[in-house]
Amino acid sequence: MGMFARLARLIKSNINALISSSEDPEKMLNQLIIDMAEQLAVAKRQVAGAIADEKRLARQVENQRKVAEDWEKKAMLAVRAGNDALAKEALARKNEAATLATQFQDQWQKQKTAVDQLKLALRALNNKIEEAKRKKGILIARKKRAEAQKAIHETLSGLKNASAFEAFDEMAGRIEQMEAEAEASAEIAEQYEGDVLAHKFRELETTTGADQDLVELKRKMGLLPPEPQPEPVIAQPATAAAPADQVRVDEEFAELDEAEQAELARALAELEAEEAQMQVKR
Repeated sequence: MGMFARLARLIKSNINALISSSEDPEKMLNQLIIDMAEQLAVAKRQVAGAIADEKRLARQVENQRKVAEDWEKKAMLAVRAGNDALAKEALARKNEAATLATQFQDQWQKQKTAVDQLKLALRALNNKIEEAKRKKGILIARKKRAEAQKAIHETLSGLKNASAFEAFDEMAGRIEQMEAEAEASAEIAEQYEGDVLAHKFRELETTTGADQDLVELKRKMGLLPPEPQPEPVIAQPATAAAPADQVRVDEEFAELDEAEQAELARALAELEAEEAQMQVKR
């Protein structure tokens, strides 16, 4: 576990160095992820070495056990041959191999326990790095949102400055003054350089239209009597061909207003009625 303690101290020192030297949190987070990945690679290599040692010890245990079995078989062979002295030497070698096998077994057991712990620690470290990768995106998003909020607050703070509003109002006043001067120049040009008579008629039309609108409004409100309706015009009988005098009379008749047309129509109707009665009497 000392290896991982050293690794943690190394990562912590790298983080402190980055925090003190970096001004951009996004760059710092990216660099931290890179450093963590590099340290994880180093830890994986070290754990792999420990696993290799554990497997080597396991093979040594197995080898010494086989050596012990071989010497035991040789001791049996010596006994069958009636050579007890040779059998004793073979048993001595067998006991030596068995002792080594026991020692290697003890070392292998300790190494296996350490390897299991290293695997758990490595898995935990890998999970922390993966979690850091996931949190990096959230932290970067929070950083960008904070920057945007800061920029908005700075803009609003600048707008709260009274001098900015005063300058804006001053510009608006200048534009209004320019518009008024332009209108005055156009009016002067029209009065003294354009058609004066046409200008007077336009003013008269504007005044007449306003007066007519006022009369219509008063009639709508009941303050004035309604506008008198024109009397119906009596249609004249059509003739086959109208002489020149009749055409001239019709033109003059058309130039009269409605009231005069109605009066003239009544007079003509009465005249035609009298002529008809006179013809009947004849």
